[in-house]
Amino acid sequence: MSTAPAISGSRDLVTALPEVDDETVRRLHARLGAAAAAAGILEVAYRTVDTPVGPLLLAATEQGLVRVAYALQDHDRVLEQLAATISPRVLRAPQRLDSAAREIEEYFARQRTAFDLPLDLRRSSGFRRSVLAYLPQIPYGTTASYTAVAAAAGNPKAVRAAGTACATNPLPLVVPCHRVVRSDGTLGGYGGGLEAKQILLMLEAER
Repeated sequence: MSTAPAISGSRDLVTALPEVDDETVRRLHARLGAAAAAAGILEVAYRTVDTPVGPLLLAATEQGLVRVAYALQDHDRVLEQLAATISPRVLRAPQRLDSAAREIEEYFARQRTAFDLPLDLRRSSGFRRSVLAYLPQIPYGTTASYTAVAAAAGNPKAVRAAGTACATNPLPLVVPCHRVVRSDGTLGGYGGGLEAKQILLMLEAER
């Protein structure tokens, strides 16, 4: 009985494969993202950026920035939610988030006090949407109470609902729910953790 000849040099074949560095991977992702966008199959693009409050996940549709998430919120889980609620066509395509990444960098460098980005707020509706629309009106370096936010959003009695809107804000930092505190001045909650909220408030206070 004959047997198949052994494949020789397999180890040499593996070791001969070129190493793929980070820059090569980055260019590949950029090419894939551009091709997907050109073909009309890129519904949600994402990237991560390093910041003083940890890595942030940024995601955008053609309409605008749709999600900002802290590491504490589990980036993989956030991407799964975007795939389930918006589109399964989710791809790491940093170029769509270049403007958002640049403005966030400027914010942490104290060169920017407000964001000028198109936003996709489809994941919020009703009173929560009204709360999110009001939050950018809270001036940089100041805070407002949940009670004041509820009143400004059109329902003074909906203080708890205002808190829920802040807690479920899909665009923290860019839509500044970190500027909302309790009436007694204590921080209250924050999706990115209280340490991150404190860092943001201190950064703005030091300008």
